[in-house]
Amino acid sequence: MRSDIGASPAAAHAVQGSLKPLPRVRNIIAIGSGKGGVGKSTTAVNLALALAADGARVGVLDADVYGPSVPMMLGLSGRPDSPDGKSIVPMRAHGIEAMSIGLLVEQDTPMIWRGPMATSALTQLLNETLWGGDDGLDYLIVDLPPGTGDIQLTLAQKIPVAGAIIVTTPQDVATLDARKALKMFQKVDVAVLGLIENMAQHVCSNCGHVEHLFGQGGGERMAEQYGVPLLGSLPLEAGIREQGDAGTPVVAAQPDSAAAQAYRETARRLVEELAKRPRASMPISASLL
Repeated sequence: MRSDIGASPAAAHAVQGSLKPLPRVRNIIAIGSGKGGVGKSTTAVNLALALAADGARVGVLDADVYGPSVPMMLGLSGRPDSPDGKSIVPMRAHGIEAMSIGLLVEQDTPMIWRGPMATSALTQLLNETLWGGDDGLDYLIVDLPPGTGDIQLTLAQKIPVAGAIIVTTPQDVATLDARKALKMFQKVDVAVLGLIENMAQHVCSNCGHVEHLFGQGGGERMAEQYGVPLLGSLPLEAGIREQGDAGTPVVAAQPDSAAAQAYRETARRLVEELAKRPRASMPISASLL
């Protein structure tokens, strides 16, 4: 049974500028960060699984064409099918759909591409993938590369985004870069739904002592400064990394764990914030309503 978070189907919300939601995707949610190493891809994948666990139809698009990690995190291998030589059937894992350039090339093949080639690959992956079958997707989580470069600009100009989320860690150097990502989305009229503070605290597995290895409160201070919600503070746990490396993210592998519950609460906050946004002005497709 689908819960309230994944009411069937989820409403399509307004996107930036004159763009319209895609026919097969009601809401595109971009996951960005100002710098690498903050756990953005891990957060994106576990958020997608958390949304699906609450009944939504969810997909993940790996937009980091230079360093795709979603296939490994979801335990995907092989090549996706193409029924007509043009469109692509997304692969499935743990109840969600996924597409990545990493599924179309050999694992150790470097993408030695200039910006226009990378952005062209992103738009092709998005538009040529048969997302959601007959029912479409409620949410497509787009895992962006770090920074504010060509991929992000293409996303803002050509891809209808219902909202963006910024992932940071608590330390000042990370929030400094995260501010740039947040301001970029604001400048291009993409709604920022909130911040996620990753690696916020570590609980010792032996004694239970809580340590803030990367500082404390950076995400909360940044959220207050820019007037956006702090959607969640996620823990720093070895199990999160281990499960991602094994292709079974913690939300799927250990759904009752404290870490999985933190992702699920964060996903619910995401949906709550998206629900405050205006609805799309026109139905995305009569067949998907």
